[in-house]
Amino acid sequence: MKKLFFLVALGVILSQNGYSQFKENPVLNLENEDEPLLNWGYFLGFNRYDFKFDYKDFTDDILVDQSIGFNVGLIGELRLNRFLDLRFEPGLLYNSRILNFPGFTGEDDIKRNTVREVKSTYINFPLLLKVSTKRFGNWKPFIIGGGSASLNLGSNESSIDDNSAGTFRMTKWVYNYELGFGIDFYLEYFKFTPSIRGVFAITDELVRDLEPNSPWTGNLDAMRTRGIFINFTFE
Repeated sequence: MKKLFFLVALGVILSQNGYSQFKENPVLNLENEDEPLLNWGYFLGFNRYDFKFDYKDFTDDILVDQSIGFNVGLIGELRLNRFLDLRFEPGLLYNSRILNFPGFTGEDDIKRNTVREVKSTYINFPLLLKVSTKRFGNWKPFIIGGGSASLNLGSNESSIDDNSAGTFRMTKWVYNYELGFGIDFYLEYFKFTPSIRGVFAITDELVRDLEPNSPWTGNLDAMRTRGIFINFTFE
């Protein structure tokens, strides 16, 4: 994730230098786009989720098979000044992760107990501060960050079954902080914004099994989501 952030940041810097060298005075699109107090839009994108595990005792790691999910949502933006905007971006996020637990032996035991599929459908409620530079022709870089609360519709928190019955359980609500950056492109009829953002849970999401020495949750001190979003915004 850190390498991906670094590569995208480097690309932004290089593209900014190239832009200033080859097109110093472009025809400005949507000159008054950032003037209104309130602004609206929507976003589409992709996500990739992982877990960070904290263990009580040293053990083999739980392996996570990641997949690509999708994001869709709305944007409400309050203009604070020329460089600061407060944004509310409620969205629907879907992803699936497969957990591979160590310690099981025997073909039947491994087949029945090692793998747990975690399907998550989050309704995300982020409140973010967007900090922009001045506008360079028809584009404007920014960084963005803030906090969010996510409701996991597939958490299984209220299920009476646990891993002994094949059900992996998580908390319904998880609280995160989010950090990212992107570029606003001012096109002829709308503003288009690609961005990349990291999402980091600050609360423990694990609902433990009833058995304290459970081979699935007994050695886990905490489990927190880590994710990366690539969004495309239209305003």
